[in-house]
Amino acid sequence: MTATSIPPAAPEAPAATRKNRSSGAQRRAVAIFIAPFAVLFLAFYAVPIVFAVVQSLLTVEREGTFGPPRQVFGGLTQYEQVFANTEFWQSVGRVLVFGAVQVPIMLGLALLFALLLDSPLLKGKKFFRLAFFAPYAVPGVIAAIMWGFLYSPSLSPFEAVTSNIDFLSAELVLWAIANIVTWVYVGYNMLIIYSSLLAIPTEIYEAARLDGASNIQIAWRIKIPLVIPAIILTAVFSIIGTLQLLAEPQTLRSFSSAISSSFTPNLAVYTTASVPNYNLAAAFSVVLALATFALSFVFLKSTQRKVTQ
Repeated sequence: MTATSIPPAAPEAPAATRKNRSSGAQRRAVAIFIAPFAVLFLAFYAVPIVFAVVQSLLTVEREGTFGPPRQVFGGLTQYEQVFANTEFWQSVGRVLVFGAVQVPIMLGLALLFALLLDSPLLKGKKFFRLAFFAPYAVPGVIAAIMWGFLYSPSLSPFEAVTSNIDFLSAELVLWAIANIVTWVYVGYNMLIIYSSLLAIPTEIYEAARLDGASNIQIAWRIKIPLVIPAIILTAVFSIIGTLQLLAEPQTLRSFSSAISSSFTPNLAVYTTASVPNYNLAAAFSVVLALATFALSFVFLKSTQRKVTQ
């Protein structure tokens, strides 16, 4: 009998080659998961921004009085009109005052509700969590219509109040809008802060109670300092939302003559685009976006510096 020859085993791939193959497979997997987000980000965020910037650099010219319009490069012509538009900058100042008052009140209420939900003394937490969050499920337009009827003296069921206080007057309409925004978004911000509270280890509370700390002391000295990052996050979201205020004033215009077409910056952009003057509206949008980014960035950096000190 002849011995059966056994073929030699294939040489094992070097460790470096196997590592490169593994890292290549991981990169492909990451690319596959990121691709849907990247496509949507480019299509609905990056491309519109680039298009708005391009439109803001164009102007419309006509050959004669009734000639066909054509767009030509105008440089910073549209931006000169933006910075010369006093109504637009008055609207920016108006929403800054709005945010300086409304945002702290809204976040204070959100923090209070989150602390109540996290308190061991509160009963029926599921009910209150749903009750606090329910207004956020109401679309902003519907909320504005509902509150518009409540504010209107001739339509409100609280005629005894609305007949003496005109919430839709020029002096109070801004704060009537602030009430609507607060009512809608307190629950949303509360959930963010409440989620941060749930992430705190319970051992910290147990150690504080062993040291004789009361529930109020635990909330003030432990819970609030540990959820400051969540509060800062909600504050940044609120700053961005304040400068983008549109649905509520646009809806309340049918209830109040005190709301002009440039009452807020976004309303001014909407009105300008409806003329239509898309190039000037694009310039308004670019300036507003840069102002929003600058304000949010300065706030974030200043608060981070205070937290780390």
